[in-house]
Amino acid sequence: MRKIRLMLVLGCMISSAGLVTTAQAQEVPGPHPAYLHALSDLRAARHYLNDNWAWAPVKHDDNAAIREIDAAINEIKHAAIDDGKGLNDPFPIDTRLSPHDRFRKANELLWKAHNDLSRAEDVPQARGLRDRAIMHVDQAHQIVDNAERTARWE
Repeated sequence: MRKIRLMLVLGCMISSAGLVTTAQAQEVPGPHPAYLHALSDLRAARHYLNDNWAWAPVKHDDNAAIREIDAAINEIKHAAIDDGKGLNDPFPIDTRLSPHDRFRKANELLWKAHNDLSRAEDVPQARGLRDRAIMHVDQAHQIVDNAERTARWE
């Protein structure tokens, strides 16, 4: 009977030590695959928007959306690992798309980034950064919608 009690006590000690280790491991920031996907989608959206519009109202919205995307990228970089790619690094985009189709493609990528960022965040310190990144992505999405409507009148 004494051996059984000893084994139970040791078992409880080992399992509680494992819980502490697991809890500590969850608090340590590490690779966030969803964040890396979001970074990639945001960079692609940025390149689809960077079209140097000549018409001032569309150019204004285009530049405002890029600023929001840049802000979202900066929030994600603070919340997770950075993959080391720069905002202006070459990015393959479909150059055959019309300017209006580029807006649609940018919005598609922004939606994907929003979905990637909306996944559960297991690092409490990064939740505020993630939420601000989502806010910037959503703001960029609204601006791109407005730019697309404005561009139809050009």
